[in-house]
Amino acid sequence: MIPRHFVIAIAVLLIAALGLSLYVWHMRSTVASTPAASSDTRPLAPPVAGPTERVTLFVAHDEDGTLRATSAQIPLPSGRQQRAEELLRSLLSRYLEKSSPHVLGSGADIRSVFLVDPGEAVIDLNSAFADTHRSGVLVEELTVASLIHTISANTPGILKVKILVNGKERDTLAGHADLSAFYDVTAVNQLATQLQ
Repeated sequence: MIPRHFVIAIAVLLIAALGLSLYVWHMRSTVASTPAASSDTRPLAPPVAGPTERVTLFVAHDEDGTLRATSAQIPLPSGRQQRAEELLRSLLSRYLEKSSPHVLGSGADIRSVFLVDPGEAVIDLNSAFADTHRSGVLVEELTVASLIHTISANTPGILKVKILVNGKERDTLAGHADLSAFYDVTAVNQLATQLQ
């Protein structure tokens, strides 16, 4: 015969194991139903030193397929290349806001902008920019036109722009916008004018 205190101890342990199993099951279902918070995974850049200047950003609006000129007051460094980078980062920060008219994926950022004489600019995007970009002819063309028109309107002398992803050439942005060649700034500016 099994002693009574041993039977009571086993019963208490079984009840505790069942209770913990139900608790774990409840916690798993709670975690599974809770949406994951999107976090900004872009690296933290140092604050920009320099006076603030009024610039024109050409912001894409998906609902009507337009580019709209928006005035902004942003701090800009004295170097021409750093100014171009900060200008595009300011544009991207608008796209990464919750109420953005043209949503980009989390972590999208400009790695660098190279201004090559005579009149060429190379925009180097990070892989999150291209990998999380929505696919579609209009959406991708709005992004490209927005970047190129913003940099050319605020940086005089740019005639051609090349877009790279992580320092490498890429055929398309997300399946449609051709990134294999240089963009002619005059042609993009004419397109941007039609989209306004």
